[in-house]
Amino acid sequence: MTIMTKEMSAIPTGAHKQALTLSMLPELEQLLGNNAIKQHTADHILTLWIDKHQLIPALNLLKSIPEPFNFLFDLYAIDERLRLDKALLPAKEFTLVYQLLSIERNQDIRLKVALEDNEHQVSINSIWPSANWYEREAWDLFGIVFDAHPNLCRILLPPTYQGHPLRKEFPCRATETEPFTLDDEKLAREQDALRFNPKEWGMDESSGDNDYLFLNLGPNHPSVHGVFRIALQLDGEQIKNSVPDIGYHHRGAEKIAERQTWHGFIPYTDRIDYLGGVMNNFPYILAIEQLADIRVSERVKCIRVMLAECFRILSHMLFFGTFAQDVGQLSPIFYLFIDREKLFSIIEAITGARMHPSWFRIGGVAQDLPQGWHIMMQEFVDYFPAKLDEYEIMVMQNSILKNRAVGIGKYDTQQAIEWNISGVGIRATGLEWDLRKSRPYSGYENYQFDIPTAHNGDAYDRCQLRVDEMRQSIKIIQQCIDHMPQGNYKADHPLTTPPRSGKSKQDIETLIQHFMNVSWGGVMPKGESSFAIEATKGINAYTLISDGTSSSYRTRIRTPSFPHLQMIPSMAKGLMVADLIVILASIDFVMADVDR
Repeated sequence: MTIMTKEMSAIPTGAHKQALTLSMLPELEQLLGNNAIKQHTADHILTLWIDKHQLIPALNLLKSIPEPFNFLFDLYAIDERLRLDKALLPAKEFTLVYQLLSIERNQDIRLKVALEDNEHQVSINSIWPSANWYEREAWDLFGIVFDAHPNLCRILLPPTYQGHPLRKEFPCRATETEPFTLDDEKLAREQDALRFNPKEWGMDESSGDNDYLFLNLGPNHPSVHGVFRIALQLDGEQIKNSVPDIGYHHRGAEKIAERQTWHGFIPYTDRIDYLGGVMNNFPYILAIEQLADIRVSERVKCIRVMLAECFRILSHMLFFGTFAQDVGQLSPIFYLFIDREKLFSIIEAITGARMHPSWFRIGGVAQDLPQGWHIMMQEFVDYFPAKLDEYEIMVMQNSILKNRAVGIGKYDTQQAIEWNISGVGIRATGLEWDLRKSRPYSGYENYQFDIPTAHNGDAYDRCQLRVDEMRQSIKIIQQCIDHMPQGNYKADHPLTTPPRSGKSKQDIETLIQHFMNVSWGGVMPKGESSFAIEATKGINAYTLISDGTSSSYRTRIRTPSFPHLQMIPSMAKGLMVADLIVILASIDFVMADVDR
């Protein structure tokens, strides 16, 4: 990785207007003076190391300029202490990264702040309310303290947890720690720590002569779609306030990435949004290929798009059925599960697996398409649209569902941006923002399809748009069937992992490469690469940092569901408990996507 001291030209990706440079932001350039250090990254996002005291003024400025950077795309930390290429960076012991997005400009900017161990940083919660959870996560996993944070406490780990597991001194494997024990005394402490204390969250237990009721919804409840708890402050049946409580599904995916090879981590990505299948592999693989400059064939691009859209349909079908079920309509989910099985059978015939095929590879896919794939796919494409029309009438025209969903959980575009809402959530407010069109990847620019939008921004619109998106996915799959290119299913780049096994039988050099890449893993070049895609539930992105070894030094997984759940209190305030169930259903989340 090289730190650049002069302006550098970057290669724009997808439909970016122009690569962003500091000179294009004269107000920011004047504010920072000569203190900012520019860093070259493989993703060509303008990346600036700035002084910690300049962070708040810089963020306020970027949020207020014309065509503002007003979307807090991500906020995360890095433990730099064991980094092999640390001398190339203006880093200290820890780094805080603030990545901002300007939808109007279709550009990103990344600000970095270097910190010593135990050094504090001021919270940006007053600028973006969505920063609350991101800062809690950085404290929980790294121990970085944010001054003026409204409630800096554990978010993914239990309140009694000792240590901060994404610090480098924390072991990666359970076998490196003492065996876990849970005696009666410890169990009692753990249970007591989970008790909800309203005062910790600024809630009064009573108002005059009226005592509020505090109700736990979850963590084991069918309507919260996973192990997810919401502590509700109720005045009768009306929600006065609510506190989402996540972390019950946390498995340390970002920590696991530090000990797996680049190739070996692919199956773990499938378990993030476990309804998204290969859609989870997509941003991870693309970030690696961007880092190592691996170019894939048009056939690979088309295969990836086709499989990704299949999983978009599979995810939306399950959402559609469970949304109706949560409102009280049981029939649709049974019909939709039958159709999901039809599509899963095709996925299994192509990849050998169903929900978690882990089928995308660095430089391509695991195997070429089998003979007859197009016949199976065409049968489903011909069959499903008419069935979807039936389901839409059954569900979306149901008067009870309309009464339950129209006007519930409503927000506008500005609120969506403030809370980092992406995917269907922001498109339901009328904003046509879809990375497949705005920043096309894997050849999406070659496909004819529309981006459905709505204008009410409520639970009903969010459901309707997913129905519309399934139709667009069918259109994309049809184009893949009609125009599947010829070519290799795997690139010949030396870092393609694993290489095509057939070539390894022809000469000793390729056999050695195959043995090394499979047993030790490919060694990716030093650098930093971030790639975002339009996943089933919104924008999913992987940021990978390599210091030139066979595994990632830091893997950051930016999931859409994490910020989406943070908006629940503002969406549900003043509504009934039954309305909250509709809101939860309309968000369409899985807890593995939140907790990682």
